[in-house]
This record gives sequence, structure tokens and C-alpha cells, in this order.
Amino acid sequence: MWAQDTSQPQGTIAVEDSASQDAAIAVRIRDILNELAGFDGVTVSVTSGIVTLRGTTVDTATADRLNELVGRVEGVVAIENQVTETTDVVARLNPAVERFQARISQALALLPLVAVAVVAFVLVLTLGLLLARARYPWDRIAPNAFIANIYRQVVRILFFVAGVVIALDILGATALLGTILGAAGIVGLAIGFAVRDTVENFIASIMLSIRQPFRPNDVVEIQGDIGRVIRLTSRATIILSFDGNHIRIPNSTVFKSRIVNYSTNHERRFSFEIGVSSDADLADVRRMTEETVSDLPFVLTEPAPMSWIERIGDGAIFLTVTGWIDQEATSLVRAKGEALRLVKARIEGAGIEVPDTTYRVQLLGGAAPTTETTRTAPLKVAPVASLAPAVEADDVTDMSEAGLDKMVDAERNDPDAPDLLTDAAPKE
Repeated sequence: MWAQDTSQPQGTIAVEDSASQDAAIAVRIRDILNELAGFDGVTVSVTSGIVTLRGTTVDTATADRLNELVGRVEGVVAIENQVTETTDVVARLNPAVERFQARISQALALLPLVAVAVVAFVLVLTLGLLLARARYPWDRIAPNAFIANIYRQVVRILFFVAGVVIALDILGATALLGTILGAAGIVGLAIGFAVRDTVENFIASIMLSIRQPFRPNDVVEIQGDIGRVIRLTSRATIILSFDGNHIRIPNSTVFKSRIVNYSTNHERRFSFEIGVSSDADLADVRRMTEETVSDLPFVLTEPAPMSWIERIGDGAIFLTVTGWIDQEATSLVRAKGEALRLVKARIEGAGIEVPDTTYRVQLLGGAAPTTETTRTAPLKVAPVASLAPAVEADDVTDMSEAGLDKMVDAERNDPDAPDLLTDAAPKE
């Protein structure tokens, strides 16, 4: 068939026809094809400058090359390329076998160089592993063990990449490094989007371990959960609730949340509400409550106790009473309970009623029971302040959370449980 493409000869066709020129063209084309591989089965004939090619080649691309080669020979007017792709299995496999043998020979020749590259990579990687395994300087420059391990991991990665670069440079394949790094960047970006929450949690763990907002055994409140801090791990903050339950809060949540640390200051205020009858002298009641709380041995003089009228309720006027304690030596809940007990005793001892909120259902005129409720009339108590019994405060220095302290200590002494909280780190 005629190969109608731009590889056909372009130029002026001579008027005279020469048999000797045709023979010379045929000889020249045969000589060229004999020097090239893959054209052994091609025959050439030339008539009036028209070259006819017949036979077979191993593939279509090799047959197409004939037009380009023959068209460059002087005197060729046109090319009739009838070369087809061979179907002989042996002829088709021979080039592949030859290429495979050539690559094996090239690989064997490169073995010494590959061995040198592998040795260089192992030496660089070993140096990085030894440097990362050393305690100095990582333990000195890192604020805690978690950050020190991150430094060590970065050193391992840097020396691994350096070893790969040196090995590829020895092999003369540094161009391959750009392809590898580009693919690694794309894969890393995809993985980053897939594990975004995990990465966020990891970064939050680093920030919390560097600037610690709490210490072990601190009483904290995080997103409504209150308890004592057990430990800070690389993934979560673990606290022990006052009910004895373990609460694991992801560090990313802790880092972004509002944290209330009740243990940062030694002084802590307790408060409670108490109601008195509406006919009581409220100024006198306020004075009595403040005096009673001030006289308690576990209440601090500064800041001083306070009380104020909070609201008017059903059948009573409610006051809020506050006092301050040293929570390192006094139980907050027991101090609050003891203050409430003594204030109530003082008010009732002065003949002032502390009303309750008891209700009863009343039937009207024998009708069916209704939902109307009325409060029972308060009992009037005559003032008998002189008859008020002497009431003394109980000891509240025995901390009611001592059992929780033991549980936290037992958890922290577990050698298999990692902890990022250290006393040496700065505290926010």
C-alpha cells in the first residue's frame, strides 16, 4: 500500500529516467537497512525512482520508519511501502529477549555501584538512629519525654531522606528523587485530609505538654466534666470523677475548651442558700450569718465572709452566705455543710423560723380532689435566744477526697501508662 504522509519525498521530479540510477538507489537503501536492526525481512526494488518495499518487520512502528529513511535517499520519487507486521512468534519474542538480556547485563555491571550506594545509605541511617537514641541533647532541650521523642523521630526521618539522596546520587538517579518526593507530597496531602482529626489531636497533645494548664491530681472542669487529673497522654486527658469514673477527653477538645482549674489557688469560696420567714429582721439575720461563719475555725478572715438577700421565694426570703477556706487543709464540701448546719442552728436559736416547703392537697366542699395546693401555715416560734444550745463546729480538716487521692496515685504509679505531665514544665 502507499504510505500517504509527509514522509514521502518532496521535490522536483527529473525528466530523464535512468536504470543505473534506480540500481544505485536500490543498493544504497539495502546497505542502509542491512546496518539497522529489525529490517532483515525487507526487500527493496526501484523502478523509475519509485521505491517498492516488501516483507515483514517485528512491529508497525519499525515499518513506518522505512518511509523516513528511504525518503532521504537522493533520487527517490515515491515510496510504496508494502511492509507488514510479522506474525512469527519467535521473531516477535527475539527483540524482547534481547532487551531483557541487555538489562540483566547492565544490572550485573552496576552491582558494585549499587552495593556502594546501599552501604552509604545504611551508614547514614545508622548514624541517625544512634543520634536519635542518645539521651543527650534531646532530654535536655525538650520540656518532656513526649517532645523528646518527636525530636528523635524528626532526626530519624531527616537521616533516612539524606541516606536516600546520597544513594541515588551515587547511582546517578537523583532525578528519580523529585518524582518520589512529588508522589510522597500528594500521598501525604491525601492522608492529611483523611486523618485531619488525628493530626489535630496530635498537635494539641504537643501544645498541652509544653504549656500544661493543670498538674496531676488537680481538680478541673472540662466541658462540664469535673474530676481529678490522672494523666495526659499523646491522645487524651484522663480525669477521675468524684464518683470514681474514668473520663477520657481528646486532647483536641481539651485544647479548645474552657478549662476551670479549682486547684490553682489555695483559697476557695463556698456558698449556700438559706431561707428565713418573711417577718424576720433581715439585717439582723445577715449579721448573725456573717458572725457565725467568721467564727468557724476553718474559715479565712481574708477574704471575709459575706451574706446578702438573694430573692423572695414561696413563703420565705432566701439569703446567700459565702466563706473562704484553704482547700489544701480543709474539705470544701464538709466546710460548706458544717457552715450551713451552724448558721441554721444560730438562726433557729434566735427564734427565727427557717421554713420548709411542705405542701398538702385540700378538698373543697366534699368535691373531687383538685390540683390546688396551699402551703401550710408556718409555725410561729417565740424568740428564746437565751435558750439556744451551744453548738460547736466539727473537724473538717479530714479531707473527704482522700480516697480519690489514693486512686489517682495508684493510677499514676502504673509503669506501663505514659504521662506527659511534669512538674518541670511551665504551667499556664
